[in-house]
Parts: sequence; C-alpha cells; structure tokens
Amino acid sequence: MAETPATGSALALEPGPARVLVVEDEPKLAALLADYLRAAGHEPECVADGQQALQAWTERRHDLVLLDVMLPGLDGLALCRQLRTMTAVPIVMLTARADESDRLAGLELGADDYIPKTPFSPREVMARVKAVLRRTRAAAMPALPLPAPLQIDNQGWRARWHGRELDLTPNELRLLRTLAGQPGRVFQRAQLLEGLQGDARAVTERAVDSHVKNLRRKLELAGAGSERIRSVYGVGYCYQD
Repeated sequence: MAETPATGSALALEPGPARVLVVEDEPKLAALLADYLRAAGHEPECVADGQQALQAWTERRHDLVLLDVMLPGLDGLALCRQLRTMTAVPIVMLTARADESDRLAGLELGADDYIPKTPFSPREVMARVKAVLRRTRAAAMPALPLPAPLQIDNQGWRARWHGRELDLTPNELRLLRTLAGQPGRVFQRAQLLEGLQGDARAVTERAVDSHVKNLRRKLELAGAGSERIRSVYGVGYCYQD
C-alpha cells in the first residue's frame, strides 16, 4: 500500500529536542551555535572539518547536521554529497556563499535548507532548525494511502513506481509527496518552495523548477512518463494520476 505523511496538524507540532552535529571551523561561531542549540533544548556536538563530521555522524547518527560549506579538507558540499549516499538526515547548510548558484548547488545535492552567514542571526538559524525538524519528523508519522501505481514509503525515504524504486533526493521526495498527495491540484511554485525550505525568502523559485526537471526525468526512466507532473503556465505544477 502506498503511503504519504499526515498533514495539517502534524506540521504544527513542536519537533522536540534533537542531537545536532555542528560542522564549523570557526571556534567562536561554533561555540555560539552550540550555546543557542542548548538553550533551545538540543544536544549539540561540534567538529571542525568534514572528515571529523563524517566519522562523528557514522558513529552517533545525529538527528540533524548544521553544516558550514567552507571547511578545510572535505568541504561542506562534498560532505553533503557523501551523507546523502548514506542517510536522509536533515542537513542545514550555513555559509558565507550567498550567490544563488551556490544555494542551488547545495539544495540539488540534498540539503534541506541553506542559510547565508551575512547577515548572521543565530535566532534565525534556530528557527530554521526547528522548521526542518518539524517537517522531517512529521514525514515519519503514520501515513495515509496514495493511489497505485505510485508508492511512497516515508519512514524508509523511498518512492516506487510499479515497484521500481526511484532514486530521489530528500527534496525531490518531498516535492513528489506534496504533488501526488493531492492529484490534480495546481500548486504555486511559492507553495512548493515553502514545503521544501520552510522560508521562501532563502532561495528563488528556480529551485522548484530544477527539482521538477530532475523528478520528471527520474519518473520517465521508471516508466511513468515525463508529463506525470504537468506545468500550468504562469502558476506552477500539478500531479496527474
């Protein structure tokens, strides 16, 4: 039986405490983030480079990774790519690189959110962490059925078409789950972006177009056809059974 997450009231729930891996090579900033995380009830662990982070997550399986991009050795983008081969753990990228191309690169590698350091606001970081935890934990709640042939396993972070597994990033899975959860409904790009990021101000709506392009290609490879997700000119996208 296909599955999709409970919606609505689930998103309003407090996500609760989490074990957060802070990957930041600036000691003062890492300590500041750790202080704010503790004040919010979380349990932070700080490491200064990508290799240490990879080892720490492998050994302790944190609930969320707060990841700087510019790191010595294995940088944040490379670490994000490696983590996504192993896990769907929420990843929030924190970086001085604020260009749109850098944000899109992080999102396409599977990051759940992308926060520029300039201007830096620890309170905003905590709000984004809370939003990402709320979304990802809501996705793991008991699910409702979707019409076959599409099957979405939220706890396993998998989607299948006629039993054939789709190789999706977490954001592609969230996008497919949102669209397929209400077949025929036209979603605006801003609505879809909110579901991916929690704050549509962080990136442009081009991120949605990029995810849809990749999602269509993967659906077509699985035999679902490239127009399963239909464009509605000037509005957004909808899923067709």
